[in-house]
Amino acid sequence: MSNWFVYVVRCSDHTLYTGVTTDPFRRLRQHNGELVGGAKYTRARRPVELVWNEQHADRSSATKREYAIKQMTLQQKNQLIAS
Repeated sequence: MSNWFVYVVRCSDHTLYTGVTTDPFRRLRQHNGELVGGAKYTRARRPVELVWNEQHADRSSATKREYAIKQMTLQQKNQLIAS
């Protein structure tokens, strides 16, 4: 059983990107172009900054939480990040 994380990064244009991973700091390096990989969305919006993450026991629960966060309004996401 591995640990999964839901994470939110803030891009240089102040937009938010949400994803899931087993290693949020490796994933951040990928989004910033330090390692191979990263999302197409963040490639044009570098640098990105990790602003929030949450650990989950499995990929299924992390993916469900990611979906729920993506359905939130910007105001709700900012409240989540602030908490």
